[in-house]
Amino acid sequence: MHDKGEAAMLRTHLSKLAIIIPSSVLLAASYNMFLLPNKLLSSGLAGIAMIIGLLTPINTGLLIFLFNVPLFIMGYRHLGRRFVTYSVISVAVTSLSMYYIPLYAIAPNDPLLSAVFGGVTNGIAIGLILRASGSTGGFDIIGLLLTQKKDYPLGTLMFAMNAVVVLLAAFFFDRTLALYTLISIYVVGRVVDTIHTRHIKLTLMIITSKGDEMKNKLLSRMYRGITIFDGEGAYTHEKRKILYTVISRYELVEVKKMIRSVDPKAFVNITETVEVMGAFHRDVI
Repeated sequence: MHDKGEAAMLRTHLSKLAIIIPSSVLLAASYNMFLLPNKLLSSGLAGIAMIIGLLTPINTGLLIFLFNVPLFIMGYRHLGRRFVTYSVISVAVTSLSMYYIPLYAIAPNDPLLSAVFGGVTNGIAIGLILRASGSTGGFDIIGLLLTQKKDYPLGTLMFAMNAVVVLLAAFFFDRTLALYTLISIYVVGRVVDTIHTRHIKLTLMIITSKGDEMKNKLLSRMYRGITIFDGEGAYTHEKRKILYTVISRYELVEVKKMIRSVDPKAFVNITETVEVMGAFHRDVI
């Protein structure tokens, strides 16, 4: 059993790395092919590193890594070793890839197209990395720390924090490029919110004739509270158990599998929850 558990954990780590590493390369390609050639900036510390990289001969990838070191230390203390490990790998792969991927404009002399496609590819890469329990460093870590306290949409939160990057772009370059940068950052935030949906909460009402089995199965695999009611079919008068719980959007696929494995005939009502008050365990990574 111990060996099986270690094997399952290893498969989980490898599957996450299989997402993080290609996504980090995609992020580097987005920087070097859409944003930097058109003097457009990314969000967060990467955007600040881009400003310095455009104004000096220092490599932007190296600056991104150096800027993230103190945030990695903060993340280790508050978000865990595994999260920081994945984040370090992500930032290292991104930084290294930026050395080897040439600065080549996919859409030369078209900053609007570059802003939109750069924002989309950035958002896809960042969203997938976040879903794999990592981050691209910078404002991602700050945003995740803030979402521990309140269920803010992470992409929206990152967009709000990135106003400083737009102001710096306007100061060092010109206002037109700053506005294009704002478009890119907005697109990044929208795409991240589409992919990274952990802040979305769902309420489940499960009606089943196998109440105890269902309760034990759910409690064995997820860290959520469950309230149980006695129910009765209005037509059949058969006794049922009603299980009521709130989960994150990420857990839904796994929970549905567990429900089907215990009682394929269970009636399940799933609704999106606007807000949760009280003791709710927030998994942000």
